[in-house]
Amino acid sequence: MPGSTDRFTDDPAFAVHEGGKLSVRTKGAITSIEDLALTYTPGVARVSSAIAAEPELARRFTWAPRVVAVVSDGTAVLGLGDIGPAAALPVMEGKACLFREFADLDSVPIVLSTTDVDAIVDTVLAIAPSFGGINLEDISAPRCFEVEARLKERLSIPVMHDDQHGTAIVVLAALRNAAKVVGRPLSDLRVVVSGAGAAGVACTKILLEAGIGEIAVADSQGLLHAGREGLTETKQWLVEHTNPTGRTGTMVEALAGADVYLGLSGGSVPESAIAAMAPGCIVFSLANPTPEVDPEMAARYAAVVATGRSDLANQINNVLAFPGVFRGAIDAGATGITEGMKLAAATAIADVVGDDVRADYIVPSPLDRRVAEAVAAAVAAAARAEGVVRG
Repeated sequence: MPGSTDRFTDDPAFAVHEGGKLSVRTKGAITSIEDLALTYTPGVARVSSAIAAEPELARRFTWAPRVVAVVSDGTAVLGLGDIGPAAALPVMEGKACLFREFADLDSVPIVLSTTDVDAIVDTVLAIAPSFGGINLEDISAPRCFEVEARLKERLSIPVMHDDQHGTAIVVLAALRNAAKVVGRPLSDLRVVVSGAGAAGVACTKILLEAGIGEIAVADSQGLLHAGREGLTETKQWLVEHTNPTGRTGTMVEALAGADVYLGLSGGSVPESAIAAMAPGCIVFSLANPTPEVDPEMAARYAAVVATGRSDLANQINNVLAFPGVFRGAIDAGATGITEGMKLAAATAIADVVGDDVRADYIVPSPLDRRVAEAVAAAVAAAARAEGVVRG
């Protein structure tokens, strides 16, 4: 019970979450019969009738266009894994808090007691009229790919699986600036990605779009290459679009002479593997809470080191991306989120750092209020330029 003494009393995190982190409040007071009549019946009937006759009026006279649904089935939550919908809800509430704080957008956390792809898709389609965007969150691979693809095909509002694309956007922004630090173009870098899950696949795709020099992806069985059997459709796509020299073997072996390590898988990487990378290498070790590569060790060999941790320099944090991406897409009236919009978001994040870039400052602080505004403007401009907006 609130206020009682129990094992959670001394942990400040539980105090923040007591009773949940969200509430819904009215924009105007209801203090008179006239207020009641305008807010509810009979005044609301006039508005509902107008929307029934002209559905586009819902964008003006309801909250839906500026509200994001944060949807999860609880199968891939943070580094905790498949913990179920109830345990995932505090994370989704937290995401809603970040939307409000950084993008001035309302959002509603929704956790689903199903892991069936058809059921998830049907449920989101059914509730979509209440929202202006769908943020998919913590849905495990490979189901997350199908869920997102099917919803994007059916809905004319922005849909984004943040574990994939938010991570990818920030990784690209960070790598752009890390490349500046070492004085190399992206097209000159050889990257080894550890992890072929949601984040690994999305990061690989956006780096390819950005013109990376060479990239190879490893899963738990080693490098993905032509000849590997039993691959999922997604991993087969990676085989066809990465590893142009046909490298085989382990991820550790592939790191010899590599310019960039991008860790998105957990586990640990031996010091000898980092020591074998090219001089002036870049190490992004993003597993949380324990990076795959010890940051202090990595700093002995790498010119730039980044992690997912807030207590270290160069935190690769999705909050740099998703609030501004959805704000910009919604502001522009975008019917979806394109690759061009994601690339624009990455460039905007990198540009906030600007000329101040250095080895320990390749991305802005997650608390830098300039970021969401810059990302929103860039994403909205890209949406308009690509013509993916409502007339």
